Amino acid sequence: MNRTSNRVIGWDLGGVHVKAALVEDGCVVEAVQAPCRLWRGVPALDETFAQLPDWVRGAAHHAVTMTGELTDCFADRADGVHQLSAWAAATLTGDVRIYAGRAGFVSVEEARTHAADIASANWHATAALIGRHAGHALLVDIGSTTADLIPIVQGAPAAEGYSDAERLETGELVYTGVVRTPLLAFATHAPWRGRRTRLMAETFASTADIYRLTGELPEGADQQYSADLKGKSIPETETRLARMVGRDRGEGSEAEWRALAAWFAEAQLRPLHDAAAVLLSRADLPEDAPLVVCGAGRFLAERLAARLGRRSVPLTETIAAHLRGEAAWVSTCGPAVAVGLIA
Repeated sequence: MNRTSNRVIGWDLGGVHVKAALVEDGCVVEAVQAPCRLWRGVPALDETFAQLPDWVRGAAHHAVTMTGELTDCFADRADGVHQLSAWAAATLTGDVRIYAGRAGFVSVEEARTHAADIASANWHATAALIGRHAGHALLVDIGSTTADLIPIVQGAPAAEGYSDAERLETGELVYTGVVRTPLLAFATHAPWRGRRTRLMAETFASTADIYRLTGELPEGADQQYSADLKGKSIPETETRLARMVGRDRGEGSEAEWRALAAWFAEAQLRPLHDAAAVLLSRADLPEDAPLVVCGAGRFLAERLAARLGRRSVPLTETIAAHLRGEAAWVSTCGPAVAVGLIA
């Protein structure tokens, strides 16, 4: 038997992470995420590729989705799609197909003409996979940078928007995540010792800091530099958070910094709640439609489901029949897993 014929590697080429999932005989065997400084140019992909496990360099069928085409090293999205597809074809061993969402899989040669379908269509892959296992649901994939909220109706993605711009308008893309989002993106004030204080208009701290203090940040999820390029200990994290309210760390207690972090976590949840409530009010989504949750911020998606009074179902539970052994990164690498399984 030709082993390659039963071996698929799904890829999600992002602007700050590369994700890969190994699928053998229709089951996910391994998944991995590694940081990528793509804003420095396509050679950054080679740096990341060298850090990945050996199995990514083996012969396989490769299924590629992407979000990295929006990185500012490219002239525009079409240029990014072309360059990322060309990199995949030149680097990966075996045949390479590019996921074009609503247009299905296309060849590398066809990628440029399908750029509008390919660009940032990784959400579509995850939703399409879930649709094979759940007739009606709301996919909530909260990552390090963004959150995708995708209605699934009668076993198919039913988003009203498709491009990033369209989904920002429909609320199906909420630009907030649990690692990289500056706190200023969702708050202008915060409570401090009985007062509603304005925040410093600086990117002193990110969401990774608040969830590190609340103890909810998954191990290994924060693969980026901190805002001040310093360490990620609790004292260093408290220092960054304190600066947001114009304070030094020593001006507050550990309990106060944790309470402030918890308030920011609540502030981040509010726009997600509003977006999800609008989508769940659609007539084609039944009242018992669950939230299928995944991503580095799965814990936040589960909290959202509880607030909405909906059942939350992990992606890993939804596709349990297609998981072999322990694949710790499957939830975080949802789109890579999805293209690998549906290829």
